[in-house]
Amino acid sequence: MGQELAEAYPEARAAFAEADAAFAGAPQGDPHNVGAASQAVRLSTLCFEGPKEQLTLTEITQPALLATSVAAERVLTARGVRPAWVAGHSLGEYSANVAAGTIEFSDAVAIVRRRGRYMQEAVPVGTGAMAAVLGASAEIVRQACDESAQGDIVAPANFNSPGQIVIAGSAAAVARASERVKALGARRVIPLAVSAPFHCALMRPAEERLGPELRALTANTPRVPVVANVDAEPKRDAAAAIDALVRQVSAPVQWEAVVRRLASEGVSTYVEVGSGSVLSGLVKKIHAEAHVVQFGSPGDLEAVMAACSI
Repeated sequence: MGQELAEAYPEARAAFAEADAAFAGAPQGDPHNVGAASQAVRLSTLCFEGPKEQLTLTEITQPALLATSVAAERVLTARGVRPAWVAGHSLGEYSANVAAGTIEFSDAVAIVRRRGRYMQEAVPVGTGAMAAVLGASAEIVRQACDESAQGDIVAPANFNSPGQIVIAGSAAAVARASERVKALGARRVIPLAVSAPFHCALMRPAEERLGPELRALTANTPRVPVVANVDAEPKRDAAAAIDALVRQVSAPVQWEAVVRRLASEGVSTYVEVGSGSVLSGLVKKIHAEAHVVQFGSPGDLEAVMAACSI
């Protein structure tokens, strides 16, 4: 992940070197846990080579994805591609804030590592779950969750696109809601391989730990508006952008609303920056007329430059 960028562009190599330094200096959790074993390993090495069992630990995954996204963004910036608006899905909102200048890259790497650890520690492994519900309205999904909770927590966690909503909560409640939403007419329910039930009330302990640390960061007025997950509203000052990052830990990701807000503001060209192309597909489902391109490897650059008329 990101290796081709680092090999091809000095800006990407510099970004990974900065991420390595911040990652190495980030406070660690229990020195006996698996994640702490990565302390002596560079983040860039984990991105490029794995091993998968370490890279998929959420306290490693989060800074790894952030580093790859920012490395790609810096390549584009150096070539004159600059956004008028930024947004990111869940963790991606940190990359968006780095791109907007709200927070420093090194601070973001360190704090998303702790974000991942706090999220994992909020819910013991195996006791939470997430599932993607396809082909059901938001009202039906909410109804299924309400009828299935039975004193546990289960709720919509990601409103990704029309007909794609992710639910999260305790494993038993997610299983009940999955069956109930199918009975109510959902086309399909897909259990997700995740280490914790993100963006639901079970994440409030993580939010309470992360909030003071986020608010203690040096934050700047964003250079461009950051459309936040939590309410799909543009954040134009530092305090609002940071508050949105705090609140999104336990709140659902309103991605469909984010893209609709961008479209309403006249956005017609979207560049997905970083690893993968999942958001490109979601954007096309939400904003069918949009021109969507992705930048995650050198071979993507020509299409991005053409899309942005540079």
